[in-house]
Amino acid sequence: MKLLVKPSNAGVSPVREIALKLIYDVNEKGAYANLALDKALSASDLSISEKRKVSEIVNGSIRMTKRLDWVLNLFLKQEVGKQHPWVRNILRMAVYQLLMMDKVADYACVNEAVQLTRLKSRQEVLVRVVNGVLRSIIRKKKEIEWPEDPIEYLATYYSHPEWIVELFLDLYGASQVENILKYNNRPAPLVFRNNELLGSRGELIRALEAEETVCSPSINTPWGVNVTRLNNSIANLSSYQQGRFYVQNDASMLAAPILNPQSGERVYDLCAGVGGKTTHLAEYMKNEGNIWAYDIFGPKIDMLQHNCRRMGITIVQPRLQSVLELEPDLPLARRILLDAPCSGLGVLNRRADARFRKDLKDMGQLFGLQSGLLRKAVDLLEPEGLLLYSTCTINPPENQEQILSLLEEGKVVLEGFADSLSFWGLDAEDREQAAQGLLTLLPGKYYTDGMFYALMRRKN
Repeated sequence: MKLLVKPSNAGVSPVREIALKLIYDVNEKGAYANLALDKALSASDLSISEKRKVSEIVNGSIRMTKRLDWVLNLFLKQEVGKQHPWVRNILRMAVYQLLMMDKVADYACVNEAVQLTRLKSRQEVLVRVVNGVLRSIIRKKKEIEWPEDPIEYLATYYSHPEWIVELFLDLYGASQVENILKYNNRPAPLVFRNNELLGSRGELIRALEAEETVCSPSINTPWGVNVTRLNNSIANLSSYQQGRFYVQNDASMLAAPILNPQSGERVYDLCAGVGGKTTHLAEYMKNEGNIWAYDIFGPKIDMLQHNCRRMGITIVQPRLQSVLELEPDLPLARRILLDAPCSGLGVLNRRADARFRKDLKDMGQLFGLQSGLLRKAVDLLEPEGLLLYSTCTINPPENQEQILSLLEEGKVVLEGFADSLSFWGLDAEDREQAAQGLLTLLPGKYYTDGMFYALMRRKN
């Protein structure tokens, strides 16, 4: 069989070689896509445009694995799972480029897949398999047939586990679910939150543009800056090093205006992580007052401290401690943020492999943890104080059902917050939710992550 190659370029580009190694490590060794990608790109001497291409190939090939495997199984004699480990990942990477990337020449893609197969397998029979399968897909790519069953079709075409598709269909209906699945397959938007302690959003945009960053004001929030192109890594931007911004999705920026902490107050952030919402609370308080920020992971506390130093924030006191084990005589807080651990079903576009790591069985443990954290938060809240519960999932048992269960105990009531979000163009349904003290943002509805918020006031 004649190989579809271009003799003048018989080698393998570093872009595809690095991309293949990362895809292999994620699919065969269990590496986390975002961590492996960050580490590899930081250590490489690729140009910015080459790094973008590696990211696109890696994230796309992993994210779309279920669709790619369906296509490959139509053309392979032995299914993908029984192929040589390097070969199945070479094929996935090649088919992703052939079917889903613009400006990729078929001959170049097949040529490099063939060369990679020869390099990794050292078996000419496998080289012929790869070449033949890819040539067949190129010829017949407009004739591919998809599953007839609606759930299997959505799960395969949009590359999600069937249990997630079934769950979303039960909750939101077919038309909304297809929009959610589409959004989950798009690269997550890059948004910077302006640090208002150090200047205005307009000043930040001008500083970023001076560093050849293509950006524009977010239409959702007064602090967001949408970034469409970087010509440097974020960490190397002067404005980042000066603490002028924090990388954060618009949907996550709503915690501070909803809780609305005031200068001089005592605020607890009970699951602070690396400080995205914590630092925004501090900005809202004009860096005056006290924020006790708790987390159980030391590296996150270290990063929280780094972010506070970088951004000129001095009122945050990081505490490495489990909230469930806090002493009962702790001073009561005026406002509490509980950004609870959750299934992350609202942010599946953020990590390419996240959807395939989720398991319905694991959620039972989350429900118990969320419930315990909520009740501990209420105990730490002073009378008439406000508690904001937030998650990055759109799964009601982790959201509305947790809140309804807490309300039945009679210690807190819902507090409406629609007026606090007057800057955000909520539709009528979402505005009505917010007026009652609850808000679910579906992924992609406002071109943001999926989030849930519930604001409660402790009874006097």
